[in-house]
Amino acid sequence: MKYIKDFHDGDRIGDIYLCKHKQSAVTKTGKPYDNVILQDKTGAIDAKIWEPNSAGIEDFDALDYVDITGDVSVFNGALQVSIKRVRKCREGEYDPREYLPVSQYPIDEMYTQLLALVDSIENEYLKKLLNMFFREDEDFIKKFKNSSAAKSVHHGFVGGLLEHTLSVTKLCNYYCKHYPILERDLLLSAAMLHDIAKTKELSAFPVNDYTEEGNFLGHIVMGVEMVGEKIRQIDGFPTLLESEIKHCIVAHHGEYEYGSPKKPAIIEAVALNYADDIDAKMETFKEMLEGTTETGWLGFNRLFDSNVRGTVI
Repeated sequence: MKYIKDFHDGDRIGDIYLCKHKQSAVTKTGKPYDNVILQDKTGAIDAKIWEPNSAGIEDFDALDYVDITGDVSVFNGALQVSIKRVRKCREGEYDPREYLPVSQYPIDEMYTQLLALVDSIENEYLKKLLNMFFREDEDFIKKFKNSSAAKSVHHGFVGGLLEHTLSVTKLCNYYCKHYPILERDLLLSAAMLHDIAKTKELSAFPVNDYTEEGNFLGHIVMGVEMVGEKIRQIDGFPTLLESEIKHCIVAHHGEYEYGSPKKPAIIEAVALNYADDIDAKMETFKEMLEGTTETGWLGFNRLFDSNVRGTVI
């Protein structure tokens, strides 16, 4: 198939894409048309159906996979597709993996690395807790491997939650080597558990949007609930240790204005907060640089509250 990233002005395309969005509209003269966003694993592009009632334009909805014929042109400085023919595809005509953004790293390899870190935990209660999530809960494991870490800000792709969690845990493992005062078992366990409720906060792809539960509670509150539910099944789990692991989760955003109910009160919570923040910011900046062909100064970025510049090598 011809991927969206390879589209150029003047191309005639004919292939299957995911319809991410569809909305009917009218021109200033009252003529009906459809706004459509097409997506594959390399990106998305705006499209228009200027003759929605013409022959060759079959019915379809948002999140359908559609076989389209259309022309690529430039409008207001951006590529756009004018759809001439379209039909809804049947299951089996397409591979969903071709249409969803996915981690650049093999998901099973990342998960194997995460399990090796679980195995490195010496505290019997924390190891049991981690195994209950990452080895015994098949429904959780499936969702965890395929979830994103955010709707759009960073790691917003299939496997993004796993990639982010593994990265944060590796950073924390380094911190433990550099700062021996840190309690490794506690910090690494908290790192692996800090975002587990993203599996509930965000819906599965291709939607990847906030769920009702996610909007009402958020992943921090739900994460504490999930950990508490497992801990209640572990006989003799130390009360203080439970409070410490939960505190690391509720404090991992660091500040009240960033959604943390508590600020970090133990050194492991401080370390987790910074590991989480640095990984999110590095990925955000990386995705920003990969998403532009501009060089030099890129303009003001609200996430970094600064005029940002790409590195020139």
